[in-house]
Amino acid sequence: MRRITNILSKNWAVLIVIIAATFFRFYRLGEFATFLADEGRDAIIIKRIVTFEHWPAIGAPTSVGHVFLGPFYYYFIAPWLLIFNFNPSGLAYGMAVFSTISLIIFYILLKKEFGSRNAFISLFLASFSYVLIDSSRFSWNPNPLPFFSFLTAYFFIKAVQSGKYYFFILFGAFLSFSIQLHYLALGLALPMIIYLFFDLYRNRSALIKRLLSYSMAVLSFTLFISPLIIFDLRHDFLNSKSLLSLLESGAGIGGGGILKKIIDTFSLTNLYLFNVNFGFGITITIIFLILIFFIFSWFRSNKSLAIYTLFFFGTMIVVALYPGPKHSHYLGTIYLFYIILIGTALDDISKQEVLGKVLVALFLASFAYLSVVNYKFLWSEPNNQIGQAKEIAQFIKKKIISPKFNFAVQPDGWQEDSYLYFLELDGKVPQDRRQAKVGDEMIVVCGNPCDPVKSRSWNITMFGKAKIEGQWQINGVTIYRLVHDRSEKL
Repeated sequence: MRRITNILSKNWAVLIVIIAATFFRFYRLGEFATFLADEGRDAIIIKRIVTFEHWPAIGAPTSVGHVFLGPFYYYFIAPWLLIFNFNPSGLAYGMAVFSTISLIIFYILLKKEFGSRNAFISLFLASFSYVLIDSSRFSWNPNPLPFFSFLTAYFFIKAVQSGKYYFFILFGAFLSFSIQLHYLALGLALPMIIYLFFDLYRNRSALIKRLLSYSMAVLSFTLFISPLIIFDLRHDFLNSKSLLSLLESGAGIGGGGILKKIIDTFSLTNLYLFNVNFGFGITITIIFLILIFFIFSWFRSNKSLAIYTLFFFGTMIVVALYPGPKHSHYLGTIYLFYIILIGTALDDISKQEVLGKVLVALFLASFAYLSVVNYKFLWSEPNNQIGQAKEIAQFIKKKIISPKFNFAVQPDGWQEDSYLYFLELDGKVPQDRRQAKVGDEMIVVCGNPCDPVKSRSWNITMFGKAKIEGQWQINGVTIYRLVHDRSEKL
């Protein structure tokens, strides 16, 4: 007991930050958790995993190109749905628990690598960052990516420094997990490949042994991504063809000047992470300083820091090549590497007597303020998406007459699976629209004013000629019950 007290007394600042981070990740979580189409789809799939109805070999499709991810995230988060008795808020709580534990591990690993002050500053930044808090408060496959990217790099560094096989196995596994969370995690492979050539040259006297070590990583990667590989083999390389088609069309990799793309991506990183929009000149200056930082780290034999910097630039370049809008989760691979670099720089500044400590304290206080003003869950009214979806689904259940029914929403795809999840829990499963199966009635949920009988959406017209048999309103949506119109025109 005395030992625990001593540890806590020596780490009181760390404890306060972790308590604050935990509070921000759990406060009013169920009321604010996102539960729209993607989250509803995932909940249905995870529910079927938990009940042993279906174990998928693929994960969610990408928003561009319809390329499937691996299924890792579904199995990773599935226990939380069972723990919460199929309440989908359990998936959000699972993410919040994971995020909180990740912060503790992040601190411990950085403390061993760079010292307690560096680790504390990095922990503070990761704990209060709005974008990292936001992604920890709902369930979605890209949300764990920042920490999985960090662990991939951490185990890679440990592997090349120690040469131990189990570190090679771990970095191969975590690279597989990261790519299954989001394909932009392929950016993690770029710094690995760059460093691999240096590492093989450095260990050229034991080249065969080193190649065997890397082969362990390849085998580990292949093992954990094998469900996706097996799916592709069984379906005539459907996923591979979709990916190749995406790349050939140019939708996966943008053209234009790479330097400008990197600068723009770095600007977005600062905007998402610090809620600050730097001008072009400041952005260029910071990138230049990080390059100098990398060179300095390399020559002062701080290879770990140099490799983290390499991961920062490698992931930045790959994300920069993506041509579409760069949403905050697209930069998930970058965040913690950038935080480590900032933590190291601030650690060095804090060593400069009183002035350095004051400057670092002001920076952290400003960062916390700029982050907290974005915490809408502290003062805004909750959206209660889970509760509303459940209430609407329970209302729909009472209006379903035939066990063979079709279901659609307007606009297409809008929250459809969030309703279907609760309907399926109650044993109400609609006819499979993908197989063009038509039931005796159709339920249509309209988020905006609509006339389902005159709709041009195939999701509705596939039901055939129909007439409205019932119409109701609840929670701002309109629900229609359609039946087949068998009347003949005179």
